[in-house]
Amino acid sequence: MTRTGLLRDSGIAPRRKVLISGASIAGPALAFWLNRYGFEVTIVEKAGAIRGGGYPIDVRGTALDVVRRMGILPGLQDAHIDLRRLTFLDGDGSEVASVEPHAVTGGVAGRDLEVRRGDLTSALHTAVRDDVEFLFNDSIDTLDEYDHGVDVTFHGGGRGTYDMVVGADGIHSRTREFLFGPERQFHRYLGYCFAVFTMRNTFGLSRETVMWNAPGRAAALYAVGDDESVHAFLNFAHPEPPFGAFRDPEAQRDLVAEVFADAGWEVSGMLAAMRDTDDLFFDAVSQIRMPRWSSGRVALVGDAAYAPSFLTGQGSSLALVGAYMLAHSLADRDHVAGFAAYEDSTREFVTMNQDLVGEGDAALFPTTAQALKQRNDMLRKLSSMPAAEARPAHSALTLPELMPVT
Repeated sequence: MTRTGLLRDSGIAPRRKVLISGASIAGPALAFWLNRYGFEVTIVEKAGAIRGGGYPIDVRGTALDVVRRMGILPGLQDAHIDLRRLTFLDGDGSEVASVEPHAVTGGVAGRDLEVRRGDLTSALHTAVRDDVEFLFNDSIDTLDEYDHGVDVTFHGGGRGTYDMVVGADGIHSRTREFLFGPERQFHRYLGYCFAVFTMRNTFGLSRETVMWNAPGRAAALYAVGDDESVHAFLNFAHPEPPFGAFRDPEAQRDLVAEVFADAGWEVSGMLAAMRDTDDLFFDAVSQIRMPRWSSGRVALVGDAAYAPSFLTGQGSSLALVGAYMLAHSLADRDHVAGFAAYEDSTREFVTMNQDLVGEGDAALFPTTAQALKQRNDMLRKLSSMPAAEARPAHSALTLPELMPVT
């Protein structure tokens, strides 16, 4: 266990102790606000360090106000990816349309942010590392709740007692499984699987995305700058979630290679690069929908509670907003009232953003020849239309004002 910082006790009264599982986005954001409200916070993370790199993510709407209040907005603005073009290709590799990216993604040029995931996680870690205890290379083994708190045993052999525990450990959350049982009961599969990895940029791409489509399949190359590498993306329709492949990287590679075996354009080279890459990320396109986000002294935040899927582009934004709302709800309440206030104030915003998948986002990945033709016709019209307006769901929640610190 690695101690990277400890809160300094005020000496006035015992501070409530909170353990957060997960050090990606929701976890450090929650730690930042809980620390501000006087909590003693520990974050446990199974990885050995904060993960750098990663694919680009969006920060939009209400989430922009969260990072502004945290003081990290200027740094994220400096890291903003200025994607200038999104080009769609047909099955034979011919160009269908080239559009302004925000016309498709739902963002607003000049207002919303797109940054490498690692830039956001690094900014969040820097904001809390001096005030929060980090336990890297470790994870929760058991949770036992009593009247006095939650007794936790760690995989590394340590033990601790906390007033509350929060799972911020992603869509496949073990904390959620401890509390509510297997993931399948909350897993809403949206009909697709995807693989993301990096490969050499031998295509001359710069600040642009090129996407090839055939019915039920999509392949994209995403150049976030003038780098020597690009993000490769392979997305395909699949009737059921391939649960057997989720923990087996070779099974993932075999499945993707089989689906794209006869694909044209640059796909054969992408498949070859996928075989050799050491940063493959594979998953189903899905959401987590739960009737409640807490049980007793344990709660969930971010993807662990309400993953919206990448089709909405709102995963990181929901994590940031949810973290703010959970900390605000606990600032002057016990865990029972605080968790209830968190759900009451945040659920409508979450549902609105999860429901964005019903507004045509999945149409970017048509599963039939007819749907592909309709999608291409839509794209040709978009290429001559003005920039898109913000989607109301992105800013549907106004953050409550910061609670005074006593």
